Amino acid sequence: MFLEQGIKPHNKFFLYLIGSIIIIVASFIGQIPLSVAVLYSSFKNKTEIPTGNDAVLKVFEPNMTLFLVMISFVFAFAGIYLVVKYLHRQTLLSVTTSRKKVDWNRILFSFILWAIFSVLSFGVLYLNDPQNFIWNFKLVPFLILVVIGTLLIPIQTSTEEYVFRGYLMQGFANLAKNRWFPLMMTSLIFGSMHVFNPEVAKMGYIIMVYYIGTGLFLGIITLMDEGIELALGFHAANNLTGALLVTSDWTVFQTHSIFKDMSEPSAGLDVILPVVIVYPILLFIFSKKYKWTNWKEKLTGEITT
Repeated sequence: MFLEQGIKPHNKFFLYLIGSIIIIVASFIGQIPLSVAVLYSSFKNKTEIPTGNDAVLKVFEPNMTLFLVMISFVFAFAGIYLVVKYLHRQTLLSVTTSRKKVDWNRILFSFILWAIFSVLSFGVLYLNDPQNFIWNFKLVPFLILVVIGTLLIPIQTSTEEYVFRGYLMQGFANLAKNRWFPLMMTSLIFGSMHVFNPEVAKMGYIIMVYYIGTGLFLGIITLMDEGIELALGFHAANNLTGALLVTSDWTVFQTHSIFKDMSEPSAGLDVILPVVIVYPILLFIFSKKYKWTNWKEKLTGEITT
């Protein structure tokens, strides 16, 4: 079973703390190209060196910024691979799935399902308030965005899934020897990692319900499905369709997307709706397709090895 694959006599919890530090260091190393590029730009243009994240992300045009930011996740993913292989003496497959090989059909189904929902939900928003959106499409920048996004955004989302739903979930299972503690801890940590996003400053802390709720949803489908394939597909679809479809001045990234949201951000039903209605519907769809059973044991039960 998925969590049990990380519970070995040599796999003590302190190793996961060390591994987490190594992954963070790898991510910081991956941020060096962005830092060097920003410093060079400031020196060349004789401008003040930006200090805040918002200012740094506005130094270059959006495609270049996206490329430089995504590089850090390539390094972080390499850090995950090295930590899993050499520190924990596991295979990458063991923190991916309990199956004998990665189920790409699961990843694809989850990706397509959430991509279709994302496009349809945006269509509803657009038809309801078209004045809130402007046409932002420029062919060449958009095609470059498609290439960068298709290559690097899945690496970014996969890195996050391997860290939270794979590596740390097994790590907390080593500590607690049950299923509910890894589920809750990874959801809370995943949500708290978004607390410095500009969306939180604009909408308030109520949006943390969405971030933590999303982490909880991804954790549930990981435990019920005994692998992170569905989470990988969902997360990639969420970020990629978001980057390609609509951007705004107050989100983490501004991209050369098709539309630009000009509305004033506010936290309302759009924050609560996915958590209390949409995610349960997705859970129902996944459970019927993959014949999930024994929910209580898989989500809260004790782990025996």
